[in-house]
Amino acid sequence: MRREPHVLFDNGTHQCLLFDDLVRGEGVQTNQFLITDHGQYLLLDPGGDLTYTPLSLELSKRISLQELTYIFASHQDPDIISSLGKWLLHTKAKVLCSKLWARFLPHLTANYLAMSHGISTYDRIIALPDRGDSIALGRCQLKAVPAHFLHSVGNFQLYDPVSRILFSGDMGASLVDDATPVRDFASHIPHMDAFHRRYMASNKVCRLWVGMVRNMKVDMIVPQHGRPFVGKEMIDAFLNWVEHLECGIDLLGPADYQLPK
Repeated sequence: MRREPHVLFDNGTHQCLLFDDLVRGEGVQTNQFLITDHGQYLLLDPGGDLTYTPLSLELSKRISLQELTYIFASHQDPDIISSLGKWLLHTKAKVLCSKLWARFLPHLTANYLAMSHGISTYDRIIALPDRGDSIALGRCQLKAVPAHFLHSVGNFQLYDPVSRILFSGDMGASLVDDATPVRDFASHIPHMDAFHRRYMASNKVCRLWVGMVRNMKVDMIVPQHGRPFVGKEMIDAFLNWVEHLECGIDLLGPADYQLPK
């Protein structure tokens, strides 16, 4: 039986929900998020066909899909935004994504949207500049935070200054089956280590990101896969780990670039 979403934050007019058990079958576990503020709604990283139907059903219990204001795509991966065509058809939401992916996302949508429904994918996209931007939702201002090369070349995270939650995309992702908060950081590292070493571009980028986050007011870091980091102790432990992580091109050498036998 499907669980109720986790309520990450709710002050009566501003709410953040996490859906963590919608994937069935062979797909990797993913987290989807709904942020609401004074009657406007943002859906964060809605996923692909594996999550579209269960996610849309869960959302319909809470809002009219036609009232969805934004869809935020942190980057271009299938588990992030490959259900785009269905959301364009069944909602009026604008899609926020990096300017680097704005001309590529139409490849995820079928031609019948334009031919039969008059829907232009590109016209529904708000292309974010590399420096990021503010996003007005209800009476708050969400922040699209640069996280390029962590792991995508055009990558954004979403910071909510009301809840002080940083929705961190693949940064902090863990290969587990649920989104309960991390309690023991040392025992959690094996669930993150291999993923971060392969998918994050380099230690230099990790250090730049850590420096940015340390200057933000963050009470929770919530990745798109696995468990969030809640409270100063766990957030500091994660930032210290990432800051010293060798990953991506740091680990490559001549042996990685040879003609296969």
